[in-house]
Amino acid sequence: ENYLCIWDAAMSGRSSNNRGRTIQSEVTPRFLLTQHKAAVKALAWCPFRRGLLASGGGTADRSIKFWNTTNGTMLNSIDTGSQVCSLLWSKHQHELVSSHGFSENQLILWKYPTMTKIQEFKGHTSRVLHMEQSPDGGCVVSAAADETLRFWDLFGTPPSRRQTKGLGLGNFNVGMTTIR
Repeated sequence: ENYLCIWDAAMSGRSSNNRGRTIQSEVTPRFLLTQHKAAVKALAWCPFRRGLLASGGGTADRSIKFWNTTNGTMLNSIDTGSQVCSLLWSKHQHELVSSHGFSENQLILWKYPTMTKIQEFKGHTSRVLHMEQSPDGGCVVSAAADETLRFWDLFGTPPSRRQTKGLGLGNFNVGMTTIR
């Protein structure tokens, strides 16, 4: 059906008949988002902006869409050129990585909110079905239909682990955080 339903968790299970039983057919989505042109294959909540949801569409859609789930509006849409299989936000940067299927089977790192393509990562020979981030947020593992796992240093060293370098000013230490 190619759409997303945003449900109000506070309203689920509140409709009841005179015997106190829930009537599920009376519960309706808060928002019905119909802008995707193919099956929605990927979803990811933004870790730094409340209510921001990214969704990715299948082969006939090829887009990543960004939604304000508090009012149901689409904020942006970007054509990726291939089906979107998985989405993952960086824990430390305003970046998003998408995994893809036909025809390149790649990962793409994007800068948010401009959606500027930072880099493509290739290596899988089939659809990249799933991604997960390491606990420190620096590394991403991808699993593909080619039955391989690949590890990628996409997001770099987390800010808390970056070395600071002094400027060599004696005891007056002016630190500079290294850029990944």
